[in-house]
Amino acid sequence: MATITLKGNPFETAGSLPAIGSKAPDFRLVSAELQDVSLATWAGKRKILTINPSLDTPVCATAARTFNRRAAALPNTVVLVVTADLPFAQKRFCTAEGLDHVVPLSMMRSRAFAKDYGVLIQDGPLAGITARAIVVLDEADHVVHAQLVPEIAHEPDYDAALASLR
Repeated sequence: MATITLKGNPFETAGSLPAIGSKAPDFRLVSAELQDVSLATWAGKRKILTINPSLDTPVCATAARTFNRRAAALPNTVVLVVTADLPFAQKRFCTAEGLDHVVPLSMMRSRAFAKDYGVLIQDGPLAGITARAIVVLDEADHVVHAQLVPEIAHEPDYDAALASLR
């Protein structure tokens, strides 16, 4: 369990982020095409999981735009934007923003991903959605970087996440 804040107000998350060097938990999330996807969908690729409460907030939108721009040139790497938003809203956002180097994924069918990755907010008005976090995986799905952003209203450390892939 971790404590995060939203504008200084504390909230608890379920569990902890996966440890550096550990095998990432597999997941079942929903793509923009309403298909179930898992880590195996991108087998052999490096993965940046940018985990956000909702693309309908300024900081979450900025994180998606930033990773779309900065990770586009990284070889053998996919950026997975995980939120509680419905796939329709995610697709609409990415289309409107011209984001074609990120893959939006929804937790609409289950909160298991958020529990397994230690980012499910347990209490307060945001209970049931995720904290802001970045988890970077190598080609074998081992965790090479993990950051739980302590204040939801702040952006993640993009430089540290991207440096973990060099």
